[in-house]
Amino acid sequence: MKPLPVKRVRDGRLWDAGVWTVLGLVTLVTLAPLWYVLVISVTPTDLWAKTNGSLFPTNITFAAYQQLLENGRLFRAMGVSLYVTVVGTALSLIATTLMAYPLARKRFKLRRPILLIVLFTMLFNGGLIPTYLIVRDLSLLDSYWSLMLPNLVSAFNLLVMKAFFQSLPDEIEEAARIDGASEWQILWRIVLPLSKPIIATIGLFYAVAEWNSFFDAVLYINDPDKQPLQVVLRSILTSGNLSAYVDVTAADTPPQQSLQMAAVVITTIPVLLVYPFLQRYFTAGVLLGSVKD
Repeated sequence: MKPLPVKRVRDGRLWDAGVWTVLGLVTLVTLAPLWYVLVISVTPTDLWAKTNGSLFPTNITFAAYQQLLENGRLFRAMGVSLYVTVVGTALSLIATTLMAYPLARKRFKLRRPILLIVLFTMLFNGGLIPTYLIVRDLSLLDSYWSLMLPNLVSAFNLLVMKAFFQSLPDEIEEAARIDGASEWQILWRIVLPLSKPIIATIGLFYAVAEWNSFFDAVLYINDPDKQPLQVVLRSILTSGNLSAYVDVTAADTPPQQSLQMAAVVITTIPVLLVYPFLQRYFTAGVLLGSVKD
């Protein structure tokens, strides 16, 4: 086997060095704001008074974290977001699966009109005020159901799951039907075990949407004890008075900027712990079911 020319090897190394340099700069630009938030959250009061914050503090304090966690408001909001995410994702997966499976069967007579209705909802919706009136008339205001039911099924996720079901070999279902299996048995014992990748991916999409849900909570939830994490974080970042979250009369109360950045760090930790293990499903989810033999 002939060795590669020296010029080609040199060009390849220069290209690799350029790529790594660009990636390093992008990583630095991405991490710089996160580092600044973390530094501000642990900056002592006396250092703030002298330097108004620093990228490299000479002293560190976790007083902002201590006061926010002692209040319990963030923990309660995190519990609300976790409950809505788990229950809402489970309900959305069940509803999407039960709707996508019959739409993937060509023998289903109402398949085409229902698909047209689904596609119509991707382009048009009833609007904010009609949706609010429906939620109000159903007595869902200040209820966790108002955060889960209005967005129970995503048209995009439904079409992706339908396409995946269509990509499964028809021969498997036909063999099960010849053996006397019902549609429920085919779905439960054959289709769902073969659909674990798409179920995991769509479940991840729903979970991320539920966790980041903000606008619905602002509209439908007025009880402070039922507000999810994102609403509470918005209140901390935009409020000029943090008395509802910390004891502002205490002598060792950290600066408001430190309290706000500490709240950002606390609410980001769950995502940072989970996202690295699930990130690959985002890319895979876009491709699953998109190609059919």
